Amino acid sequence: PKVVIDSVNGAGADCAEGLLQKMGCEVIAINDVPNGRFPRDPEPIPANLGQLCDAVRPHGADIGFGQDADGDRLSVVSEEGIAIGEEYTLAFAAEVMAERDCPGPLVTNLSTSRMIDEVAACHGREVLRAKVGEVNVVETMIAEGAVGGGEGNGGVIDPTLRFCRDNLAAMALILQGMAWRGCTISEWAGSFAPSAIMKEKLECPAGRTQRAILALIRHYEGQRLDLTEGVKVLSEDGSWMHARPSNTEPILRVIAEADDCESARRLCDEALAVARQAIG
Repeated sequence: PKVVIDSVNGAGADCAEGLLQKMGCEVIAINDVPNGRFPRDPEPIPANLGQLCDAVRPHGADIGFGQDADGDRLSVVSEEGIAIGEEYTLAFAAEVMAERDCPGPLVTNLSTSRMIDEVAACHGREVLRAKVGEVNVVETMIAEGAVGGGEGNGGVIDPTLRFCRDNLAAMALILQGMAWRGCTISEWAGSFAPSAIMKEKLECPAGRTQRAILALIRHYEGQRLDLTEGVKVLSEDGSWMHARPSNTEPILRVIAEADDCESARRLCDEALAVARQAIG
Protein backbone atom coordinates (compact mmCIF):
# COMPACT_ATOMS: atom_id res chain seq x y z
CA PRO A 1 0.00 0.00 0.00
CA LYS A 2 0.91 3.63 -0.47
CA VAL A 3 0.85 5.67 2.72
CA VAL A 4 1.16 9.39 3.37
CA ILE A 5 2.29 10.17 6.90
CA ASP A 6 2.32 13.53 8.68
CA SER A 7 4.57 13.25 11.73
CA VAL A 8 4.21 16.95 12.71
CA ASN A 9 8.04 17.06 13.04
CA GLY A 10 7.61 15.09 16.24
CA ALA A 11 9.36 12.28 18.04
CA GLY A 12 7.73 9.51 15.98
CA ALA A 13 8.91 10.70 12.56
CA ASP A 14 11.92 8.44 11.95
CA CYS A 15 10.40 5.36 13.57
CA ALA A 16 7.11 5.64 11.69
CA GLU A 17 8.69 5.92 8.27
CA GLY A 18 11.03 3.03 8.99
CA LEU A 19 8.24 0.79 10.27
CA LEU A 20 6.02 1.45 7.28
CA GLN A 21 8.83 0.73 4.85
CA LYS A 22 9.62 -2.55 6.62
CA MET A 23 5.95 -3.47 6.27
CA GLY A 24 6.31 -3.07 2.50
CA CYS A 25 4.60 0.30 2.18
CA GLU A 26 5.49 3.02 -0.26
CA VAL A 27 5.82 6.03 2.04
CA ILE A 28 5.32 9.72 1.32
CA ALA A 29 6.37 11.61 4.42
CA ILE A 30 5.50 15.22 5.28
CA ASN A 31 6.60 17.18 8.33
CA ASP A 32 9.07 14.38 9.00
CA VAL A 33 12.03 16.17 10.61
CA PRO A 34 11.96 15.44 14.35
CA ASN A 35 13.07 18.90 15.42
CA GLY A 36 10.09 19.85 17.58
CA ARG A 37 9.06 22.74 15.32
CA PHE A 38 5.40 21.90 14.81
CA PRO A 39 3.91 23.15 11.51
CA ARG A 40 0.37 22.56 12.83
CA ASP A 41 -1.38 22.03 16.12
CA PRO A 42 0.04 18.60 17.06
CA GLU A 43 -3.32 17.24 18.25
CA PRO A 44 -4.33 14.76 15.50
CA ILE A 45 -7.94 15.80 15.01
CA PRO A 46 -9.58 16.46 11.60
CA ALA A 47 -9.35 20.25 11.97
CA ASN A 48 -5.54 20.01 12.13
CA LEU A 49 -4.97 17.57 9.25
CA GLY A 50 -5.64 19.76 6.21
CA GLN A 51 -2.15 19.36 4.77
CA LEU A 52 -2.35 15.58 5.10
CA CYS A 53 -5.81 15.46 3.52
CA ASP A 54 -4.57 17.57 0.60
CA ALA A 55 -1.63 15.20 0.03
CA VAL A 56 -3.41 11.84 -0.02
CA ARG A 57 -5.41 11.99 -3.26
CA PRO A 58 -2.75 13.62 -5.49
CA HIS A 59 -0.31 10.86 -4.52
CA GLY A 60 -2.89 8.12 -5.11
CA ALA A 61 -2.34 6.90 -1.56
CA ASP A 62 -4.40 4.18 0.10
CA ILE A 63 -4.39 5.88 3.50
CA GLY A 64 -2.99 8.84 5.41
CA PHE A 65 -1.76 8.74 8.99
CA GLY A 66 -1.56 11.82 11.22
CA GLN A 67 0.63 11.46 14.29
CA ASP A 68 0.81 13.62 17.39
CA ALA A 69 4.12 15.02 18.62
CA ASP A 70 5.09 12.28 21.08
CA GLY A 71 4.00 9.18 19.20
CA ASP A 72 1.00 8.00 21.21
CA ARG A 73 -2.04 9.19 19.22
CA LEU A 74 -3.06 8.64 15.59
CA SER A 75 -5.72 9.83 13.17
CA VAL A 76 -6.62 8.35 9.81
CA VAL A 77 -7.28 10.02 6.45
CA SER A 78 -9.09 7.99 3.80
CA GLU A 79 -7.96 7.35 0.25
CA GLU A 80 -10.45 10.09 -0.72
CA GLY A 81 -8.52 12.65 1.33
CA ILE A 82 -11.13 12.81 4.10
CA ALA A 83 -10.14 12.89 7.78
CA ILE A 84 -12.19 10.05 9.23
CA GLY A 85 -11.89 11.17 12.84
CA GLU A 86 -9.74 10.04 15.75
CA GLU A 87 -12.49 7.87 17.27
CA TYR A 88 -12.16 5.43 14.36
CA THR A 89 -8.49 4.73 15.15
CA LEU A 90 -9.32 2.62 18.18
CA ALA A 91 -12.34 1.03 16.49
CA PHE A 92 -10.16 -0.22 13.61
CA ALA A 93 -7.35 -1.43 15.86
CA ALA A 94 -9.74 -3.02 18.36
CA GLU A 95 -11.34 -5.06 15.59
CA VAL A 96 -7.97 -6.57 14.69
CA MET A 97 -7.03 -7.24 18.31
CA ALA A 98 -10.47 -8.76 19.02
CA GLU A 99 -9.88 -11.33 16.27
CA ARG A 100 -6.93 -12.85 18.15
CA ASP A 101 -7.24 -16.37 19.42
CA CYS A 102 -7.03 -15.51 23.10
CA PRO A 103 -9.55 -14.56 25.78
CA GLY A 104 -10.09 -11.18 27.36
CA PRO A 105 -12.24 -8.06 27.12
CA LEU A 106 -11.65 -4.81 25.28
CA VAL A 107 -10.99 -1.87 27.59
CA THR A 108 -11.54 1.82 26.95
CA ASN A 109 -12.70 4.91 28.82
CA LEU A 110 -16.15 6.29 29.52
CA SER A 111 -15.91 8.96 26.81
CA THR A 112 -15.01 6.69 23.89
CA SER A 113 -17.33 5.98 20.97
CA ARG A 114 -19.79 3.09 21.08
CA MET A 115 -18.10 1.68 17.96
CA ILE A 116 -15.93 -0.42 20.28
CA ASP A 117 -19.12 -2.00 21.67
CA GLU A 118 -20.07 -2.89 18.10
CA VAL A 119 -16.67 -4.51 17.58
CA ALA A 120 -16.92 -6.47 20.84
CA ALA A 121 -20.42 -7.74 20.04
CA CYS A 122 -19.24 -9.07 16.68
CA HIS A 123 -16.46 -11.04 18.35
CA GLY A 124 -18.23 -12.21 21.49
CA ARG A 125 -16.21 -10.01 23.81
CA GLU A 126 -17.04 -7.72 26.70
CA VAL A 127 -16.22 -4.00 26.84
CA LEU A 128 -14.99 -2.60 30.15
CA ARG A 129 -14.91 1.16 30.63
CA ALA A 130 -12.49 2.91 32.97
CA LYS A 131 -12.14 6.53 33.98
CA VAL A 132 -10.58 8.80 31.36
CA GLY A 133 -6.78 8.69 31.32
CA GLU A 134 -4.22 6.25 29.96
CA VAL A 135 -3.21 5.02 33.42
CA ASN A 136 -6.81 4.12 34.30
CA VAL A 137 -7.29 2.17 31.08
CA VAL A 138 -3.96 0.37 31.46
CA GLU A 139 -4.65 -0.62 35.07
CA THR A 140 -8.00 -2.12 34.04
CA MET A 141 -6.41 -3.91 31.07
CA ILE A 142 -3.79 -5.54 33.30
CA ALA A 143 -6.28 -6.47 36.02
CA GLU A 144 -8.76 -8.00 33.58
CA GLY A 145 -6.38 -9.64 31.11
CA ALA A 146 -7.58 -7.52 28.17
CA VAL A 147 -7.02 -8.53 24.57
CA GLY A 148 -6.72 -4.87 23.63
CA GLY A 149 -7.65 -1.36 24.60
CA GLY A 150 -7.15 2.35 24.22
CA GLU A 151 -8.92 5.68 24.18
CA GLY A 152 -11.08 7.49 21.66
CA ASN A 153 -8.58 10.31 21.21
CA GLY A 154 -6.62 8.10 18.80
CA GLY A 155 -4.65 6.19 21.44
CA VAL A 156 -4.29 2.42 20.92
CA ILE A 157 -2.84 0.05 23.52
CA ASP A 158 -1.73 -3.37 22.29
CA PRO A 159 -0.88 -5.59 25.29
CA THR A 160 1.23 -7.92 23.15
CA LEU A 161 3.69 -5.04 22.74
CA ARG A 162 3.50 -2.68 25.75
CA PHE A 163 0.97 -1.20 28.12
CA CYS A 164 0.89 2.35 26.77
CA ARG A 165 -0.61 4.19 23.84
CA ASP A 166 1.49 3.66 20.73
CA ASN A 167 0.66 5.08 17.33
CA LEU A 168 3.18 2.83 15.58
CA ALA A 169 1.21 -0.16 16.83
CA ALA A 170 -1.99 1.53 15.69
CA MET A 171 -0.65 1.97 12.14
CA ALA A 172 0.46 -1.66 11.95
CA LEU A 173 -2.89 -2.96 13.23
CA ILE A 174 -4.89 -0.82 10.81
CA LEU A 175 -2.79 -1.85 7.80
CA GLN A 176 -3.06 -5.48 8.90
CA GLY A 177 -6.84 -5.13 9.09
CA MET A 178 -7.05 -3.59 5.62
CA ALA A 179 -4.93 -6.42 4.19
CA TRP A 180 -7.02 -9.14 5.82
CA ARG A 181 -10.27 -7.59 4.61
CA GLY A 182 -9.06 -6.62 1.16
CA CYS A 183 -10.94 -3.35 1.46
CA THR A 184 -10.28 0.37 1.41
CA ILE A 185 -10.21 2.30 4.66
CA SER A 186 -13.39 4.11 3.56
CA GLU A 187 -15.17 0.78 3.11
CA TRP A 188 -14.00 -0.37 6.51
CA ALA A 189 -15.21 2.84 8.16
CA GLY A 190 -18.54 2.45 6.38
CA SER A 191 -19.05 -0.99 7.93
CA PHE A 192 -19.79 0.61 11.31
CA ALA A 193 -23.29 1.75 12.21
CA PRO A 194 -23.93 5.46 11.55
CA SER A 195 -22.68 7.52 14.46
CA ALA A 196 -21.76 11.10 15.29
CA ILE A 197 -19.83 12.31 18.30
CA MET A 198 -19.62 15.86 19.62
CA LYS A 199 -16.95 17.12 22.02
CA GLU A 200 -17.41 20.41 23.87
CA LYS A 201 -15.89 22.11 26.88
CA LEU A 202 -17.17 24.72 29.30
CA GLU A 203 -14.95 26.97 31.38
CA CYS A 204 -15.70 26.19 34.98
CA PRO A 205 -14.16 28.25 37.82
CA ALA A 206 -12.26 26.31 40.46
CA GLY A 207 -14.59 24.64 42.91
CA ARG A 208 -17.68 24.86 40.71
CA THR A 209 -17.33 21.75 38.59
CA GLN A 210 -18.92 19.60 41.27
CA ARG A 211 -21.84 22.02 41.41
CA ALA A 212 -22.36 21.48 37.69
CA ILE A 213 -22.15 17.69 38.05
CA LEU A 214 -24.72 17.64 40.86
CA ALA A 215 -27.07 19.80 38.78
CA LEU A 216 -26.73 17.38 35.86
CA ILE A 217 -27.46 14.39 38.11
CA ARG A 218 -30.64 16.08 39.31
CA HIS A 219 -31.62 17.07 35.76
CA TYR A 220 -31.29 13.50 34.45
CA GLU A 221 -32.84 11.82 37.49
CA GLY A 222 -34.83 8.74 36.48
CA GLN A 223 -32.63 7.99 33.48
CA ARG A 224 -29.89 5.35 33.35
CA LEU A 225 -26.80 7.02 34.82
CA ASP A 226 -23.18 5.98 35.26
CA LEU A 227 -21.53 8.04 38.03
CA THR A 228 -18.08 6.46 37.84
CA GLU A 229 -16.59 9.76 36.65
CA GLY A 230 -18.80 12.82 36.48
CA VAL A 231 -22.12 11.78 35.02
CA LYS A 232 -22.85 9.68 31.95
CA VAL A 233 -26.42 9.41 30.64
CA LEU A 234 -27.18 6.26 28.64
CA SER A 235 -30.28 6.15 26.44
CA GLU A 236 -32.20 3.12 25.17
CA ASP A 237 -31.37 4.00 21.54
CA GLY A 238 -27.63 3.74 22.24
CA SER A 239 -26.98 7.47 22.40
CA TRP A 240 -25.16 8.90 25.41
CA MET A 241 -23.81 12.06 27.01
CA HIS A 242 -20.81 12.19 29.36
CA ALA A 243 -19.92 15.28 31.42
CA ARG A 244 -16.82 15.27 33.60
CA PRO A 245 -14.32 17.69 35.10
CA SER A 246 -11.06 17.88 33.15
CA ASN A 247 -8.04 16.26 34.76
CA THR A 248 -5.75 19.08 33.58
CA GLU A 249 -7.77 22.29 33.10
CA PRO A 250 -10.50 24.26 34.94
CA ILE A 251 -13.16 23.12 32.49
CA LEU A 252 -16.07 20.73 32.23
CA ARG A 253 -15.84 18.38 29.26
CA VAL A 254 -19.10 17.37 27.61
CA ILE A 255 -19.15 14.58 25.02
CA ALA A 256 -22.20 13.09 23.32
CA GLU A 257 -22.76 10.40 20.70
CA ALA A 258 -25.88 9.65 18.68
CA ASP A 259 -26.95 8.38 15.28
CA ASP A 260 -26.50 11.79 13.62
CA CYS A 261 -24.84 15.16 14.24
CA GLU A 262 -28.08 16.96 15.03
CA SER A 263 -29.02 14.51 17.78
CA ALA A 264 -25.51 14.54 19.28
CA ARG A 265 -25.52 18.34 19.22
CA ARG A 266 -28.88 18.38 21.00
CA LEU A 267 -27.55 16.12 23.77
CA CYS A 268 -24.48 18.33 24.23
CA ASP A 269 -26.46 21.56 24.24
CA GLU A 270 -28.91 20.28 26.85
CA ALA A 271 -26.11 19.34 29.23
CA LEU A 272 -24.19 22.58 28.61
CA ALA A 273 -27.28 24.65 29.38
CA VAL A 274 -27.81 22.88 32.72
CA ALA A 275 -24.13 23.21 33.63
CA ARG A 276 -23.97 26.91 32.72
CA GLN A 277 -26.96 27.68 34.90
CA ALA A 278 -25.42 25.75 37.80
CA ILE A 279 -22.03 27.47 37.76
CA GLY A 280 -23.57 30.95 37.34
